[in-house]
Amino acid sequence: MKKTETNAHPASMRKATLDRIENAVLELFTTRDFNSVALIEVARSANVSLQTIYKYFGSKEQLVAYVLDTTLSRLASRMIDHLEGIEDYRERLRKTLWVMLDYFDKHPKVILLLTVSIPASRYQDLPVYESPELMGAFLGMLKAGQQKGVFNNTVSSKVLLDVFMGVFGRVAQMHFLRKEQDRLIDQFDGLFAILWGALKAN
Repeated sequence: MKKTETNAHPASMRKATLDRIENAVLELFTTRDFNSVALIEVARSANVSLQTIYKYFGSKEQLVAYVLDTTLSRLASRMIDHLEGIEDYRERLRKTLWVMLDYFDKHPKVILLLTVSIPASRYQDLPVYESPELMGAFLGMLKAGQQKGVFNNTVSSKVLLDVFMGVFGRVAQMHFLRKEQDRLIDQFDGLFAILWGALKAN
């Protein structure tokens, strides 16, 4: 998240307060249009003052970006563990997809906040998208896999990452928007087969 003219950093708030604000953002911004939600509604839902919201977040855009970055960072930590713990490239990709599906099954509003409330042009405001630990590890795996002939090397490793994230993001978004009754993880084998077929070397 880019620096803003706020008076204090959210990390200095009590965890219980931050949790209430996070829950309010996830509830309000995934059930209504971004522009129709007022900060005073977030404050009331989180049982904090409007002044507190402005003091720590500065604007509605920065508030949503902070919550999204915080929730995605939790996923990133789990993904990094799996990326670094397995040697086989196919299995590393498989485990990464499993972690992502499992996470969004348990936190469906996060994927909706990402795909519905935040336009792609603002993704660069999210530190997790520039995280050398996460994106560096993921891109590093794809690039190394290309060099070893495991992944398709007719395009860049960044394109492979875009294909993976693009397919996953669309599937997850529509799964929740359609209010599917099954879990994302129930489609794991089929979805991985599609992604592996798209990313592996011919």
